Amino acid sequence: MRIFQKTNFNFIKHRRIAYAISLLLLVSGMVSLVVRGLNYGLDFKGGAEVVIRFEKTVDIAMVRSIMKDAGVNGAVKMYGLENTVLLSTDFHGETADLKSMIVSSLGDRLKSNPSEVVSIQAVGPSIAADMKWAALKALLAALVGILLYVGFRFEYKFATAGVVAIFHDVLTVLGLFSLLGGLFDFMPLEVDQGIIAAFLTIAGYSITDTVVVYDRIRERIRGQKPSEYERIFNESMNQTLSRTIITSGTTMLSVLVLFIFAGPAIRGFAFAMFVGILVGTYSSIFVAAPLVFDWQKRSKSPIKLRGA
Repeated sequence: MRIFQKTNFNFIKHRRIAYAISLLLLVSGMVSLVVRGLNYGLDFKGGAEVVIRFEKTVDIAMVRSIMKDAGVNGAVKMYGLENTVLLSTDFHGETADLKSMIVSSLGDRLKSNPSEVVSIQAVGPSIAADMKWAALKALLAALVGILLYVGFRFEYKFATAGVVAIFHDVLTVLGLFSLLGGLFDFMPLEVDQGIIAAFLTIAGYSITDTVVVYDRIRERIRGQKPSEYERIFNESMNQTLSRTIITSGTTMLSVLVLFIFAGPAIRGFAFAMFVGILVGTYSSIFVAAPLVFDWQKRSKSPIKLRGA
């Protein structure tokens, strides 16, 4: 199945525009990471998350005020139903004490609307630090594994450009999480273990798209002169364009449905996947292959490809 019967886009010609767009996205994201940081979830910052269900529809502003007066600092937002709220707090004491504070304060101030604590999830600061470090190690190990795989299958220029494209994708999404984190109640964009899983999926998806383009370049470039490389790179990217759009588009539609209809617990993951697939598709065409072309152009040596 093909969307386009034949295309003739000159991707290589416009690569510097793509580089400028990528640089803008990365720099703005990195500045936000330094200035604003990330909105970490319970897994990575520690504290407690409490689900509270009321008998009737509740005023979220009133609940925030009651919790603040009770000394329970944190964010309060609606949790699916209009009579259920999610309290995220940095409280590090005993969960029994936290529950007692919540029940007594709500019971005193909202007698006409009885409530119950449905669940409490608590993570200590030391466990949160261990989980954050373990997540970082998993992400770095995945990138090293991808570098070794692509380096073995192609050559170091292709492998390095592919990993640069993955860093580009992950850092772009991470920058968006910093820029947008905490701005919207319906989408807090907290970085937790689920988001790390999304980053690992994005890395795998990105390199899969990139390898498809690399394979087509390898099929056409063997034995060709360096003077023909620009034409071959452009033709290879055009020939894989339909496959890339179909594969990425169908996956993005599925993730978009998940983002719209899923609850707040999964919305951050769906957002990371949607943006990551979009940016990964872009980088496989406008970042990875053009970087290989520019590297070869500067080195002035023919590209040596391994195996079939």
